[in-house]
Amino acid sequence: MNIVFTLTGPDRIGIVDDVTRMLLEMGGNVETSRMTRLGGEFAILMLVSVPSDELAGLDKNIAALAAQGYKVTTSQTSLSYAERFPGWRPCQIEIRGADHEGIIHEIAHILSQRGINIESMDTGTARAPINGMPLFMMTADVIIPPGLSGQDWDDELSDAADRLGVEIKVTVPRKE
Repeated sequence: MNIVFTLTGPDRIGIVDDVTRMLLEMGGNVETSRMTRLGGEFAILMLVSVPSDELAGLDKNIAALAAQGYKVTTSQTSLSYAERFPGWRPCQIEIRGADHEGIIHEIAHILSQRGINIESMDTGTARAPINGMPLFMMTADVIIPPGLSGQDWDDELSDAADRLGVEIKVTVPRKE
């Protein structure tokens, strides 16, 4: 059975070791994951395959993590958009520029209005090397519904980039 496993809580050395050992001892396997420290908290997001007969053990292990101050959730997965909707095309969007409020929302709104699904998005900030100004960076993997041409939404993203004062790069794989 595939489940999405999330954990958030105090950052400490060994938390990834503990969680992955717990899953391994149950016969589980981490299919894909993202882990990061956000402020003083640590966050884990994983797609995990676990034998169905081990679900009771998973509940026991989650209770032990909760007793240590972690919030853990699990949910059974469903098919991805790509699996549910054949013919959807993958695309990557990269954005770089001066950090300010509203960049993520503006881009997400445009994509949502066009029926484009965000499969993953990573964002962050860094200091500019010369003046120390905060720079925003975003990379999003999206899938585009069949029948939606790149020109329909690429122009909207370019207009948004101009309004937001950021650079945008859209990479659409060529059709084979």
